[in-house]
Amino acid sequence: MAEAHQAVGFRPSLTSDGVEVELSAPVLQEIYLSGLRSWKRHLSRFWNDFLTGVFPASPLSWLFLFSAIQLAWFLQLDPSLGLMEKIKELLPDWGGQHHRLRGILAAALFASCLWGALIFTLHVALRLLLSYHGWLLEPHGAMSSPTKTWLALVRIFSGRHPMLFSYQRSLPRQPVPSVQDTVRKYLESVRPVLSDEDFDWTAVLAQEFLRLQASLLQWYLRLKSWWASNYVSDWWEEFVYLRSRNPLMVNSNYYMMAARAGNAIHALLLYRHRLNRQEIPPTLLMGMRPLCSAQYEKIFNTTRIPGVQRDYIHHLHDSQHVAVFHRGRFFRVGTHSRNSLLSPRALEQQFQRILDDPSPACPYEEHLAALTAAPRDTWAQVRTSLKTQAAEALEVVEGAAFFVSLDAEPAGLTREDPAASLDAYAHALLAGRGHDRWFDKSFTLIVFSNGKLGLSVEHSWADCPISGHMWEFTLATECFQLGYSADGHCKGHPDPTLPQPQRLQWDLPDQQIHSSISVALRGAKILSENVDCHVFPFSLFGKSFIRRCHLSSDSFIQIALQLAHFRDRGQFCLTYESAMTRLFLEGRTETVRSCTREACSFVRAMEDKEKTDPQCLALFRVAVDKHQALLKAAMSGQGVDRHLFALYIVSRFLHLQSPFLTQVHSEQWQLSTSQIPVQQMHLFDIHNYPDYVSSGGGFGPADEHGYGVSYIFMGDDMITFHISSKKSSTKTDSHRLGQHIEDALLDVASLFQAGQHFKRQFRGSREEDSRRRCGFLSRQTGASKTSMTSPEI
Repeated sequence: MAEAHQAVGFRPSLTSDGVEVELSAPVLQEIYLSGLRSWKRHLSRFWNDFLTGVFPASPLSWLFLFSAIQLAWFLQLDPSLGLMEKIKELLPDWGGQHHRLRGILAAALFASCLWGALIFTLHVALRLLLSYHGWLLEPHGAMSSPTKTWLALVRIFSGRHPMLFSYQRSLPRQPVPSVQDTVRKYLESVRPVLSDEDFDWTAVLAQEFLRLQASLLQWYLRLKSWWASNYVSDWWEEFVYLRSRNPLMVNSNYYMMAARAGNAIHALLLYRHRLNRQEIPPTLLMGMRPLCSAQYEKIFNTTRIPGVQRDYIHHLHDSQHVAVFHRGRFFRVGTHSRNSLLSPRALEQQFQRILDDPSPACPYEEHLAALTAAPRDTWAQVRTSLKTQAAEALEVVEGAAFFVSLDAEPAGLTREDPAASLDAYAHALLAGRGHDRWFDKSFTLIVFSNGKLGLSVEHSWADCPISGHMWEFTLATECFQLGYSADGHCKGHPDPTLPQPQRLQWDLPDQQIHSSISVALRGAKILSENVDCHVFPFSLFGKSFIRRCHLSSDSFIQIALQLAHFRDRGQFCLTYESAMTRLFLEGRTETVRSCTREACSFVRAMEDKEKTDPQCLALFRVAVDKHQALLKAAMSGQGVDRHLFALYIVSRFLHLQSPFLTQVHSEQWQLSTSQIPVQQMHLFDIHNYPDYVSSGGGFGPADEHGYGVSYIFMGDDMITFHISSKKSSTKTDSHRLGQHIEDALLDVASLFQAGQHFKRQFRGSREEDSRRRCGFLSRQTGASKTSMTSPEI
């Protein structure tokens, strides 16, 4: 997971007096370009998004309005109050015989103007309604009268049968919080992890910032918030991702697990087809409040192109092939025939041809993809040479719908050593062997030799919920709609008329490229071997138990993680939890600083033997309430970190030195966390089919001496954790933290009367719990469902 402190790829210029302030040049230009980028995206979609643009109205509503006006005119009524007569006077005089035509044109023009005004009014009204966030701040399970009224009005103005981008024009813009509130919240968040002396110094810097620089920087942010679609998202993409020169592997990319192969590629292409036609319904909170859908645009046909100073996102409107890697060789596989999508059986046939191809890899071709795991400036320089020597092959890979890696080794759960096999599975998805993934592609589909699947996802184009939505659709479609024949093959028949997959030719005579590939491979192997992955399912309780305790499941886990980390390291640390800001147009994420004073008080009480369970439980509820308040504030645009990040970027453009902002963005996140949401319950009943829920995914640690922790609630009684750390660190151990997480969850659950039996059960037999988890994950990975795995892939 990339962090905010990676955003700074340049240095401020200072004069001998200390500061050189430029009020107009770079920052105004950047604000102008931010708005320009936003408006270009809107204009490019204009014609294709006509139906979306007029939503919640429809073209039929114009026809109805025009017919009503004509009927009124026939009855000698003038609903326009004389405006149509004035329009007729402005139209050319074509002679008396065209008098009736002029009347029809005048009615059509009046109907169009009235229709447009009504649509604009609906958009404004809906935007004002969606700007209300009182519902988010209310206690769980309670709903005030204003919120009930708001829900009724949203239902009235929202229309019916929305398309994916139907609500984009009605979403509010993300507000710029008050600087004073942001600084106050920041100081509150760092108090638990700083000594008294360090905190006093930080408070002095904060007051100096508020007095000298804050108002000027805030003015520029407010200007940008009125001009651009989002005051922070494009800078977040630019400086956190595209300007970072670190390798993508482990540092930025993340992975997602699955257990079934077979029809997955066909299901992905079906998802793309629905995406292009905007047939995917927008995500709605509470079944009513829409989230921004902008990130869906770049799932497919997208590549991150390296540059010396910054990367850029290259997105094609369409691509009719996928790039495939197998045993060091690259292939182009077409996905369409006669303008229709290839059947699952035809795709399986093409992949079998690749598996049966005995041709060896060319010199240096096998390790070529290691360049995408190299530092970005290094890869950019080599890519320039590669474009002159193997332009066609490079264009095929970068122009593919997505990248497919057919691994020669099996992966997934084994009964002989379930824990180690799951860890190896996660490591293979996150890093592979360093040269068998094209890390620049929006995502790489990884198919192991035993049919198990996974994704490796490039982070800059979108956040995890977007790829997670796609992945859930893929798994559900592959299992419940496409299916397999009795012999394990995809349904249907092979197509002998299909041409063979095209083997890509890489002409690499340049010795400098050879040297760069070798260096990149060594670096990728070092980075890959240094990351420690641990995956474990916690099966003693899950969301249903937490729900019975009348608590937020995410807050429950976050406070338990604070207890686990304190036991692991003996100290508190800054904790990063990702929260979405897609309630706003082009919103991405905000940071929830989960290590609060309330959480620390609870942890100290749990470690104090003199504290009773009721005392600890009371402190736990206070900590959960505090975390919920922070999460809701982050989602409603009142978080801390994105505002401070944007202020910092403006200060750098202005060459304005701020010790406070510099200190803020030099912080290290030693605990980076994220929940993987289960989003598409409408695809299948997760309660009756818990085995078909994705096992979630993970990412690398944000700090050399830190942890990356993600978790997913699988059904009602299972939580799967993905933990990562660096083997080179003497302070971290992923397996050790995993044990502390298990213990912390049980200790917290035991504070509740209903949860005490979990602890007794777990303490009584860890071996039995291991067998239970092994049995569940055998079903997850399809070991007991041979018909779900195609032997051809």
